[in-house]
Amino acid sequence: MTKTTSAVKAFIDSYDGLPLKHPDLDHAVETVCHSTSLKDFVLVLIKSNAFSKEIGQEFAATGAIQGLSACRKLRSCLNLSLSSFFKLLAELVSSFSMAAGTEWSAFSNRLIQSDLGQKKLLDILLSGPEKEFYEDLVSRLVETDPHAIYPTSSYRESRGYVVSTDDDQAVEAVMSSTTFTSIRVLENALDPQQLLLRDMYISSGRCVSLVDQNVERFYGEQLDRYFEHHGIQLDKLVYRAMEVDKGIHTVERMLGDFKRLGVSRNEPVLIIGGGVLTDTGGLACALYHRNTPYVMLSTSIVAGIDAGPSPRTCCDGFGYKNLFGAYHAPVLSITDRSFFKTLREGWLRHGIAEIIKMAVVKNADLFAYLEQAGDELIETRFGTLNCEPNSKISNLSQKILGAAMRSYVEAEYDNLYETHQCRPHAYGHTWSPGFEIEAGLLHGHAVSIGMGFGAFLSHRSGWISTDDFHRILRLISSFGLSLWHDVLLNKTTLWEAQEKMVQKRGNNLVAPLPKTEIGRCGYLNALTQDELHKAVEEYQLVCESYPRQGLGIDPLCRDVGLEDPSTVAHHIPVESMSEYQNDPEEMLSGV
Repeated sequence: MTKTTSAVKAFIDSYDGLPLKHPDLDHAVETVCHSTSLKDFVLVLIKSNAFSKEIGQEFAATGAIQGLSACRKLRSCLNLSLSSFFKLLAELVSSFSMAAGTEWSAFSNRLIQSDLGQKKLLDILLSGPEKEFYEDLVSRLVETDPHAIYPTSSYRESRGYVVSTDDDQAVEAVMSSTTFTSIRVLENALDPQQLLLRDMYISSGRCVSLVDQNVERFYGEQLDRYFEHHGIQLDKLVYRAMEVDKGIHTVERMLGDFKRLGVSRNEPVLIIGGGVLTDTGGLACALYHRNTPYVMLSTSIVAGIDAGPSPRTCCDGFGYKNLFGAYHAPVLSITDRSFFKTLREGWLRHGIAEIIKMAVVKNADLFAYLEQAGDELIETRFGTLNCEPNSKISNLSQKILGAAMRSYVEAEYDNLYETHQCRPHAYGHTWSPGFEIEAGLLHGHAVSIGMGFGAFLSHRSGWISTDDFHRILRLISSFGLSLWHDVLLNKTTLWEAQEKMVQKRGNNLVAPLPKTEIGRCGYLNALTQDELHKAVEEYQLVCESYPRQGLGIDPLCRDVGLEDPSTVAHHIPVESMSEYQNDPEEMLSGV
């Protein structure tokens, strides 16, 4: 069978471009759609195993990864409108030949601006000389591959099989689901010349967007201008997204807004913000129609390399972090560091903790990049302030973001539903969920304390050398992140945190720690209560030798202008939450 990439190249070679430029658009569409080369190519796209690892490797080897998402969506091309089909076709072709892609893009733009673009590709094919062929194809696909002809989502595919006894009184079933997502590190996503967002929404003509209140303050007008420039209606839903807003009441409001605006089950919601809006907005999308797709435009570091591409959507409940949630990855995740220039230093430190996490247990090169960047990473806001576009720190910042995100996604997507607990990206998150709210810590500082303590346990167990242990602590401390907080001396809090985590992890501690060397991970699965408290006492002595005695710079939520979650969490009775489900501002004003 011909490889998909070979078929793309053959299709490109088969067109001289003249039909695409015909002044009569109807004639051009008829000529292109009824051509033998398009017919052959459509069949290849439909039959391609678009979600397989092999096709990903095939595109990577060809240097055409930018077209892989389009290829996967084109698997259900018969169901697409002409404007969507040719836009995706142009994207696919461009990844192989920029010159050919330019011609197909011009053709797709003509369709986007025409009423003809709303017609379905299949309707055009059924009106031509190959009508009987396509009618037969549709009939066969209904039986053999319904995803290709009547998809609910072009991003997902499900399969299953059943076995039963002869009398059907005992039935056993296996179900599987495959999904794909695209992740991009992009500069200035809201520049009208950047077409990634335009291409996501131009066919539907509308974008429903959840926007962080702070993002709206700094970038609201730019967002409005972007969609206005491209003639796309923007329905903007502005939400406050502080840690204290990360509750089910926020998710309920979002669901109400989706219903009011009539969001359809295959209409990607655009979420623009940081980690809190990512978590709550993603959960709302998971619940609405049981599976509403969403695009994540991350404006913070935590969202950009962690929460943004993460399939774990969630909100807090009953005083617990992330108690409610669903596994629901975005269909597109964009990390744009241009948003970082308006972040306070405290937010930058908070986000860098999640990058350090991946560096320590997954990517030694990333660790070295962070050491090279040092304070300049914060001073220049990841190369977005007071430095030239192609300066060393600017290029290094992009490498850091890309490496961190790839490392995170490799770990997260290989275990999408947390069906096992060998999760390197949980480094620093074993004890910290139990003391973060009580101490009023920013999440990044709670995690950095967990990382420092985890590195100590690893060194204490003989898993890493003394040099690597102190190298990890120096890196954490160099960014002003916390190694220590006195909440660790609360023995009840710490032990209860471990017990709850053991329950959550299937009765195993399975704490990810650096092992053997930086960039590799092992798992600690046994730590008694006495050993835990003794280790904390020893770790405190180590921290005292570090700058600020291991304390972080602006480690608390209130230090960066946020309400103290420990105060809010203890003053809102659970039974009172429903009173404020429609007005979180009223809830907060009474605290």
